[in-house]
Amino acid sequence: MHHERDVVLLISHSGDYFTIDRVAQALLRRGAQPFRLDTDKFPMTVQIQANFSNFGSNHTLKYGDRSLNTEEVQAVWMRRIWEPQLSKDLAPKFQAACTTESLAALDGFWDSLREARWVDDLQRINAAENKLRQLRVASEVGLVIPQTLVTNNPQEAREFFHRVKRKMVAKLLRPLSYSMEGSSFFMYTSAVKEEDLVDAETLRYCPVVFQEQIPKQQELRVVYVNGKLFVGALNASGYAASTQDWRRATKEACVWQADELPDEIVSCIHAFMAKFGLVFGAFDFIQTPSGEYVFLEINPTGEWGMLERDLEYPIADAIASALLSTST
Repeated sequence: MHHERDVVLLISHSGDYFTIDRVAQALLRRGAQPFRLDTDKFPMTVQIQANFSNFGSNHTLKYGDRSLNTEEVQAVWMRRIWEPQLSKDLAPKFQAACTTESLAALDGFWDSLREARWVDDLQRINAAENKLRQLRVASEVGLVIPQTLVTNNPQEAREFFHRVKRKMVAKLLRPLSYSMEGSSFFMYTSAVKEEDLVDAETLRYCPVVFQEQIPKQQELRVVYVNGKLFVGALNASGYAASTQDWRRATKEACVWQADELPDEIVSCIHAFMAKFGLVFGAFDFIQTPSGEYVFLEINPTGEWGMLERDLEYPIADAIASALLSTST
């Protein structure tokens, strides 16, 4: 059975909007068929089937009134994989096992899409999500990075605090799962005070990333799509006094401005992306009052909707174009 490969699979979750709709529209304009897969709806609403024998394999996906054979898929946009929303009828003791099995089944299912073009390849995304590897590679390609200490040793943390002249922030190595969103546990980057370190024995339970606090003139979100850069800047003097992290600032405080990066930073970013083999990435930089650009991190599936919305950047269109480009 021969399938026309004209479908682009958009992997996300049911709470996702705007960015996914913009990418779907851009794909339709280019004559491709977007197929949205909300991963949280598997296994309750989405059905997948994988058949294997010595004569080959066949994989299908049913969601609502649409079904799909993975042979129809030419490209995959990896936006988010979400934990399943399981029924309240399922006994709590089975929830964890059903979640793990469902995620494992999805993980196996992606293999049937190995011939498709991925933005981005899952293993490359996972490799790039490693914050310590990010810092190493950023420094190797010539970007400036903050002095950083990852430790579970309270004494080391206290010494580092004085080494960076008491200007220090703490952050997480991994974003916490959304199930912890309600908790105030170090969700975002936050400043560390001396008294926080007096009783730093909790580090024995969980290592923390400590970084020198970089003085901010502007905070930049730099979206890289297949060689193109879209730069949004926030004037950091407006809300920096109240918070360390723009994701916590009110929308009114976040006025994105279009910006450009100097050529040498642009070439460092190209080199960085080449090392990770990524087509897409959302970088966070700080520009200091003296004009220096400091790399903070990259999110290989990061947010960009606010830049498209506020600055009218054609990011969705660039993603659609990268998905449909034939060169890998």
